[in-house]
Amino acid sequence: MTLIDLANPTRFLAFTARLLPWLVAATAILLAIGLYQSAMAPDDYQQGATVKIMFIHVPNAWLSMFVWGVMTLAALGTLVWRHPLADVAAKTAAPIGAAFTFLALVTG
Repeated sequence: MTLIDLANPTRFLAFTARLLPWLVAATAILLAIGLYQSAMAPDDYQQGATVKIMFIHVPNAWLSMFVWGVMTLAALGTLVWRHPLADVAAKTAAPIGAAFTFLALVTG
């Protein structure tokens, strides 16, 4: 399957249905490893344990900005090329971006 074949919504959804369980498992494992490593990091000599907030805040802030950028590109794809998957991507990315923004605001 070439990359251009994934522009067909039917083929794309069939491909993602097969791939999604593997991605969910990999995400859960890597999230658990990352949270463990951030909890076991040594305290900073000046700021103490409060520096560990940056292990959560900074990635959430970066991911929220990235998701808003993805939404911008997806909206551009919807408006310019009227591609149906671009509209789906924008609608799907909105709650993810809102969640990352909320977490960045709460931890910041």
